[in-house]
Amino acid sequence: MTMSYDKFGLKEVINASGKMTILGVSKVSESVLAAQRFGGEHFFEMSDLLIQTGAYLAELLKVEDAQIVSSASAGIAQSVAAVIGEGSLYHAYHPYTTRITKREILLPKGHNVDYGTPVEVMVNQGGGHVIEAGYANGCSPEQMEMMITENTAALLYIKSHHTVQKSMLTVTEAAAVAEKHHLPLIVDAAAEEDLFKYSQAGADLVIYSGAKALEGPSSGLVLGKASYIEWVRMQGKGIGRAMKIGKDTILGLTQAVEDRLKMGAETGESMKRRLTPFFEALNQIDGLTASVVQDGAGRDIYRASVKIEKGSAKAVIAALKAEDPAIYTREYQANNGIIEFDIRAVKEEEMAKIVSRLKEIL
Repeated sequence: MTMSYDKFGLKEVINASGKMTILGVSKVSESVLAAQRFGGEHFFEMSDLLIQTGAYLAELLKVEDAQIVSSASAGIAQSVAAVIGEGSLYHAYHPYTTRITKREILLPKGHNVDYGTPVEVMVNQGGGHVIEAGYANGCSPEQMEMMITENTAALLYIKSHHTVQKSMLTVTEAAAVAEKHHLPLIVDAAAEEDLFKYSQAGADLVIYSGAKALEGPSSGLVLGKASYIEWVRMQGKGIGRAMKIGKDTILGLTQAVEDRLKMGAETGESMKRRLTPFFEALNQIDGLTASVVQDGAGRDIYRASVKIEKGSAKAVIAALKAEDPAIYTREYQANNGIIEFDIRAVKEEEMAKIVSRLKEIL
């Protein structure tokens, strides 16, 4: 029997929520599938495969080295373990040893978010202990610096729409604080589109999701200074063993990065052009008002923002999910009566289905 939704009793999904883990994140291209197939049909010396693909990606991305991991979350945990262990084989085998007390990972309070799991959980998994700097409404370089102690192992910066955006120090400012105190800066840039910006801003380790902006298979990528990447790679003997990644995925992600650099991502202008007929059709529906808004973290991403004027936005969201195909949206502002539609992975005919379904619901 060929693959189908029916085979497993699954509903089709229209993904208007963006690159979300709960929906499988993103679609992959034919070239990525071909690379995965090559990986699946051949054998490799796995340690050499990781080293060589890392070196290949590092040259493309203009950094010293890179390591492919199983996810961005795994990248956080393994990066934290790396900077705590500092290349110690004993630490790799005993990641939570009491012999090492330098375990504080300094994080702006507004960055200690839940992105599907709390950032703090991944830091703890890597053997670190989160120390929050600043307050819920902002963190300055001075507030970051004043929390550094002799037990600080690294600074961590989360670049995400989930985090507090106002009154927040920049990556460049965080890098200056880290450099001043001879500490590494880890940047989690999981869903970010720019593969060069944060390394060039001074981050020592930068973590990306392979399946979000890169549209590769479920995976992660850690870029950075060669010594730190080597420490990350060592975690394969420790906590990284539970996060190992297959040969097919390694080659698939490598191809996805190469494709992204050649072809780029859809521009904001393109998104706005595709959104225009969609939000105009939405505005013909009684009980809602639609407009185009930019991503809250300032990325070149534009979405349709729909204000539900009659009834509950949460009820509309539930109704959109209830039928087949299930329509998933961005729910972050539902408490304010707003639903956002991310159309990066939505075809024109699927937009028509969304409009039709909203007419039925309202």
